[in-house]
Amino acid sequence: MLSRVADNLYWMSRYLERAEHTARLLDVNLHGDLDATPQSAAGRWERLLSALHTTLPPDAVDDIRTITQMLAFDLSNPGSIVSCVITARDNARQAWEQISSEMWEQINRLYLYVSGQNVDVLWAGEPHAFFAEIKEGSHLFQGITDATMSHGEGWQFIQVGRCLERTLLTASLLDSHFTITSESADGEPLAFQEWLGLLKSCTAFEAYVKIYSPDVEPQSIAGFLLLNTDFPRSVRFSATSIRAGLHAIGRSVGSHGVARPERLAGRLQASLEYSQIDEIMSDDLHAYLELIGKQCAQIEDAIQQTFVHYPVAGALAAETRQAP
Repeated sequence: MLSRVADNLYWMSRYLERAEHTARLLDVNLHGDLDATPQSAAGRWERLLSALHTTLPPDAVDDIRTITQMLAFDLSNPGSIVSCVITARDNARQAWEQISSEMWEQINRLYLYVSGQNVDVLWAGEPHAFFAEIKEGSHLFQGITDATMSHGEGWQFIQVGRCLERTLLTASLLDSHFTITSESADGEPLAFQEWLGLLKSCTAFEAYVKIYSPDVEPQSIAGFLLLNTDFPRSVRFSATSIRAGLHAIGRSVGSHGVARPERLAGRLQASLEYSQIDEIMSDDLHAYLELIGKQCAQIEDAIQQTFVHYPVAGALAAETRQAP
C-alpha cells in the first residue's frame, strides 16, 4: 500500500474518533448542567476543557454557548467536531481507492449534515439530537467499515488510528477527573454525579455496573477505564488492539523494518497488563497517565517514520527530482 494512502486511512480514523469523543463529552456536560449547581457546573466545564486540551479567553470560560461554539463548530479550532469531520472526509477522499463506496457515502452524509449546522440552530433546537447524530454517524461508519472493507492492511491502519486516538482521549479524560481537578469548585470531593458523568462520557456506565455495583467508586472507575481487558474504550483494550493491528501490518508488509512500532506498542500493552490500580493510585496516577501519553506519542512517531516517511520514499523522491 502507498504510504500516502495508509496515512490517509490512519488519520481519517483518528479524526472521526475525535469528533465522536467531543460530541459525547459535550452531550453529557450539557445534560449534566440541568441538575447541577453553578459551582459544580463550572468545575465540570473546566474538566472538559482540560480533557480536550482547549484554552478559552478568561471572559469566555463561564459562557457555555461560547464553549459549545468553539468545540463543535469553530473552523479555526482543528479539534472542533465540524473541523474533525471535514478533515476525516478529506482523508477519505484521498484514499477513495481503498475504501468501499458505502464508507464514502456514510462519511459524506455525516459531512453534509454538520455543514448545515451552527450554534444558533443547535441552541434553538435540541442539542442532544445533533450530538446523537455525530455519535451514531461515527458508529455507523465503523460498522460499515468492518462489514464492507477487506480486513487487510488498510483496514488495520484504520483500527490502529482509532485505538491510538481512543487511548489518548481516555487517558486525558481520566487525568482531568482524577489529578488535574480532583476537587469540585467549592473544595469538596467530586460528587456522585460527576463520577457518573465520567462513565457516561466513555459510554461505560452499563458495562461498569455489570462488574461493580451501582455504587460508583472513583478507584473502581479508574481501574475499569484503565485496565479492563474487555471494555472497548478502556486504555488496556485499546493498547492491545494497537499492538494487534501493527503486528498484522508488519506481517502483511513482510519487513523487519516495521518492528519498532510493534515493539513500542508491546511495551505500552505490557505496562498496562502488569499494573494494579491500587498501586497506580497510591503512587502517582498523573505520572502514570502522562507516561501513557508519551508512549502513544512514541508509537505515533514510529508509525510515521516507518510507514509514511521511511527512507526508501526519500530515495525515490530524490531520484525523481534528478531525472531529466
